[in-house]
Amino acid sequence: MQYFTEIDPFERLPFGYRCRRCGNQASHLFAQMSCAVCQGKHPYCRSCIEMGRVSTCEALYIWTGPAPNWPPVLEACKWKGQLTKAQQHASKQLVKAVREKKELLIWAVCGSGKTEMVFEGIGHALEQGLRVCLATPRVDVVRELLPRFRAAFPTIPISALYGGSTDQTSASPFVLATTHQLLRYARAFDVLVIDEIDSFPFHKSKTLPYAAKRAAKQSSTTIYLTATPRKSLKRKLERNVLDVVFVPNRFHGHPLPVPSMVMCWDLRKTLEKLPKAFRRWIRTRENRDRQLLIFVSTIRLAEDVKAKLEEVGRSKQNVAAVYSTDPERESKVQKFRNRELTVLVTTTILERGVTFPSVDVAVLDAGHDVFDEEALVQIAGRAGRSSKDPDGEVIFFHNGRTEAMVKAISSIRKMNKRGGFS
Repeated sequence: MQYFTEIDPFERLPFGYRCRRCGNQASHLFAQMSCAVCQGKHPYCRSCIEMGRVSTCEALYIWTGPAPNWPPVLEACKWKGQLTKAQQHASKQLVKAVREKKELLIWAVCGSGKTEMVFEGIGHALEQGLRVCLATPRVDVVRELLPRFRAAFPTIPISALYGGSTDQTSASPFVLATTHQLLRYARAFDVLVIDEIDSFPFHKSKTLPYAAKRAAKQSSTTIYLTATPRKSLKRKLERNVLDVVFVPNRFHGHPLPVPSMVMCWDLRKTLEKLPKAFRRWIRTRENRDRQLLIFVSTIRLAEDVKAKLEEVGRSKQNVAAVYSTDPERESKVQKFRNRELTVLVTTTILERGVTFPSVDVAVLDAGHDVFDEEALVQIAGRAGRSSKDPDGEVIFFHNGRTEAMVKAISSIRKMNKRGGFS
């Protein structure tokens, strides 16, 4: 234990506490408990309780031993694919940010090939003996990225950390993790890449940005990847305190599909029974060979729509519903990817980070509050991901246009214009 130092889990503030593990200061997220050890009462932090209870009677430990040595690797990246000019520019800027230990935002449209863009920069870091973490808010994204990075870096030990992961070995030079797992680290990474930084729960959390900042070494590189930066990042750009690289084109050179809005007067009354306009579109889609990805606002609605589609299609084998608490979530997504399913009904958990080569996309009740501008842009980005099928229909079914819908379509058109499309 000589390499670990005991610290008080809470910092005293004038009007409460700060949890030293998750950074929580909100008084309503602290509670009192009776202690079996000292027979007294102690506050404990409810914000990070899923990782084990932290109270004033139990110490936290931080590593204060020698910093781990990660040996430099020759030719860490074995990926031999070709990048577009825009991808190459982003890749070179990332390498520069690693060398100069700076922050960098890569603002790249959905389907631009962000994963391939970071290969060179990560490879450069590993070749210098630096430790790298790529963190993302969504479990599905970690699962999808792991085989791709293992193929690109076959000689590098890679840990994949997320809730339910069987990989418990975090002592590797390259870590893939959900952003929640960053709570376990302090001053651990020379290069921290945060993918989908605008995604829930990261952008609505105070804890996760705190964890990300603490997980990086004091002298380090932080890379932000997103297609839809939130206002906080845009303000940094306006103040010129954050470097940015734009990638306005998809890797296959085709424009982003622009969503259409379809009015459904009877939407709320017929959601569970499927609105007439939605049924008509399913029958008359331009390319019936494409799979169908349907986004809905709630878990209950996902199951209701799935049941109605099974009834209408008289087939239970080609339709599935998936959501955050679904125990078969991973297998259903894989079946859809393998084209074993024709239709997948989902909540916003699949709005980003997953790639299906040939899908049409529908959003039922696109005016619901859960579908903000960023979510709708990401959802639209699920279509047209393959060079073999670079189009795909995207339809917003609604009973009244919302600002989010209008702004999402405007944002997509602006990116297409920036990419050279009229």
